[in-house]
Amino acid sequence: MESIIEQQRKAHEEIERLEQAIVDQFMKDPKSHKERLTREHRVSDFLDRISSRSKFLFELYEDSDGARKTEIDALSGTSEFSEFYGRLKAIKDYHRRYPNETVEPLELEFINQSKENGEDDDLDKLFSGEEGSGRFLDLHALHEQYVNLKSIKKLDYLTYLGEFDHFSDYPKENKHGEYIKYLKDLRTYLESFFRRVKPLSNLEDIRQETEVDFKGKWLQGKFPGWERPFGGDKFINDLFCVACRKGYAKKTVFDAHLKSKKHLKGANAMMRQGITNVDSDTEEKLRTRVAEEKDSSEREIAFSEALVQKYAQILGSQREDTKANVERKRALTDRERRMELEAEEVDDVETESEDEDKIYNPLKLPLGWDGKPIPYWLYKLHGLGVEYPCEICGNYVYMGRKAFDRHFQEWRHAHGMRCLGIPNTRHFHEITLIEDAYALWEKLKSTSKTDDFKADTMEEFEDIEGNVFNKKTYDDLKRQGLL
Repeated sequence: MESIIEQQRKAHEEIERLEQAIVDQFMKDPKSHKERLTREHRVSDFLDRISSRSKFLFELYEDSDGARKTEIDALSGTSEFSEFYGRLKAIKDYHRRYPNETVEPLELEFINQSKENGEDDDLDKLFSGEEGSGRFLDLHALHEQYVNLKSIKKLDYLTYLGEFDHFSDYPKENKHGEYIKYLKDLRTYLESFFRRVKPLSNLEDIRQETEVDFKGKWLQGKFPGWERPFGGDKFINDLFCVACRKGYAKKTVFDAHLKSKKHLKGANAMMRQGITNVDSDTEEKLRTRVAEEKDSSEREIAFSEALVQKYAQILGSQREDTKANVERKRALTDRERRMELEAEEVDDVETESEDEDKIYNPLKLPLGWDGKPIPYWLYKLHGLGVEYPCEICGNYVYMGRKAFDRHFQEWRHAHGMRCLGIPNTRHFHEITLIEDAYALWEKLKSTSKTDDFKADTMEEFEDIEGNVFNKKTYDDLKRQGLL
């Protein structure tokens, strides 16, 4: 068993390495939403570990059982050498019994942290497909609950996304039963989504801040949807049924209640208990208790509404993105949706391949044609710092004369010429402006130089090795499988 001093030392070392790991994480610039979210979840895990180790250290320093003081006294007493050799002997005996036990130094855990790829899969498991790795809200199930509420205005999903926090539009008299369940589920989902999207934010601080603002509005009777006149609910004092412990706002409803089976059953129960009359003090206490219970119940519902409104405000960007995404998907056909899903899969594969092919370039040297670092003098010699834009290629900029000359036989320039309706022949070499290409094409047609143009012999194609062929030769070789 490790000594208490050694446990403290290891805990301090782990906290320091966790702090350095957090700094290393924030030194990296995330290139995508997914990378930023992965970094925040990783930092959140580090902070949880720091909190746990700090709590462990506090308990050790508190030394409630006196074990730490006993150990320090043993090390600093008159028999410190015998204590030292005794511990050394215990360590040697342990390693003699377990000679092949592997020990991984603590620093290796954080060195290998950047090489772990499983965290992306863990992040995907946190979100549904509709949530898009935390970019969008998924309120479809809650929308179904909402449209099934009584006395509610039926809304489509897109309208619901913009109005799900407009609780003042729903009648206060109907805020019970299924509405309370719906409100609880909505609040639970938003809190869960908030923790997953913003793991470094403190949800408890937001809740406390909302509670302070809510208390002031509630006491003044000015909270939206729960406005109350000064003096509270008068029906509690005017029309009150002692047997059922319930107040009424209208005299007609109260009179009808006195003839109902529920009231008669409650009155008979009181008579069986020997209660035939209730004095004014007892009645006043019952009224006060009912009023307090009613206020507490309404206050809890209103506070849940205030929290949902606060969460919706904080998640405003995700809410707007969700509305835009729903509108965009409505305009897509089934074929376009399938193509979009395939494109997302291809983007994920390309992102992974880019991460694997990252080039180590600590000196920030310029890159050559192959994308690898080259000396600066060679970079200047080949003129790689000179820009050559081509309007036909969509204003693509080529760095260096060699890349510029080569691009006239590449797919991008050939595609641009094909879109213009002009054959990509040698006549158009060095032509980069669309206007110039059209002018030259008209001139060639007017001078009859294009009368004998044949695509099979004059249009050029290039294979992956850089060899240039005319169209006929290229098609023949490709048909034979030689390219």
